[in-house]
Amino acid sequence: MALLDCKFYSESLKISTSMVVILPQNTETQIGQKNSAAAGRHRTLYLLHGLSDDETIWTRRTSIERYVAPLGLAVVMPAVNRSFYTDMKNGGAYETFVADELPRIARSFFPLSDRREDTFVAGLSMGGYGAFKLALNYPERFAAAASLSGALDVVQHSSEAGLQERPDVGPDFDSIFGEERALTGTRHDLFGLLDTHAREGTKLPRLFACCGEEDSLFSRNVAFRDHAASLGVDLTWRSDPGFAHTWDYWDLRIQSVLEWIFADEAVG
Repeated sequence: MALLDCKFYSESLKISTSMVVILPQNTETQIGQKNSAAAGRHRTLYLLHGLSDDETIWTRRTSIERYVAPLGLAVVMPAVNRSFYTDMKNGGAYETFVADELPRIARSFFPLSDRREDTFVAGLSMGGYGAFKLALNYPERFAAAASLSGALDVVQHSSEAGLQERPDVGPDFDSIFGEERALTGTRHDLFGLLDTHAREGTKLPRLFACCGEEDSLFSRNVAFRDHAASLGVDLTWRSDPGFAHTWDYWDLRIQSVLEWIFADEAVG
């Protein structure tokens, strides 16, 4: 595998930013690792970080490089700061960046496929929200999306009750969504997006969600699962007792996500 830290200028954000990229490589001499790379353009997973992290966190806290090595899968991990993958009211246009500019730039740098069936998105916590936000706002671009311990209900998180639980994110939400934060039924509301797609019969990406049962976000993940089920939306769900909002859980479950994405293929 090739692991690259790329710096580039973003027109959407008007700043220089970074992405970490894992590229498939056919090698047979790396100790303890089986590598695979198909000819042509690579299947790609856009892997998103959480609120307090950055583009390097997945490679620092998990063995993602080793997990994707036998799959011939490229992984693109962008930096989005504390943006909730949103075009901020007072800040950068991070949804536009991740949805439009990032894939275009990554594909100009590297041989990455632009086919829907080869494109996947996943993330943890804020990144789980980002993964489902991309999948539900741009369903024609992704074959599958996965949320690990996702902050899936921004309507609740940004409410008065939600901010009492996490007062530290209040200033972030002011900058991201504006002080009024009327989010119900908007492109930021994942529950509302499910309603819209169910009503319109949209062909959605396959969806996977998981959460530890000791996680403070568990109840809202269960609510999202139940809402999807009530609408007949196909969502693969996994919950795990004894796990909280921790990297041992995400290192474990990103393996489950890869197995789920490539369920009809051998995963080494």
